[in-house]
Amino acid sequence: MSDAGTRHAPRGNLPAQVAAYRTIGSFDAATLPPGLRRTHDLKEGTWGLVQLHEGRLGFVWEDAPGGRLDIGAPAEIVVPPQVPHHVEGDAFRLAITFYR
Repeated sequence: MSDAGTRHAPRGNLPAQVAAYRTIGSFDAATLPPGLRRTHDLKEGTWGLVQLHEGRLGFVWEDAPGGRLDIGAPAEIVVPPQVPHHVEGDAFRLAITFYR
């Protein structure tokens, strides 16, 4: 994360013992896989780090009322395992790194 960025970790930070194993993206609104706009979650033991490089993004936690974050770049969002969520937006560039 850059010094200018903000880390959003309302569901916790990455555990110290996890290691990155895959990064996907860079995606914009046209190239974002459609499944990321629908309800999904990460499997048990997998954490995600969404890195918003440009623009604005709506990140929706679907397991709690009012669980929407409206964020602007640069920013990072920590996503724990098994928490349903999706993203919304039409002007952004992001990448996602997976940890286990």
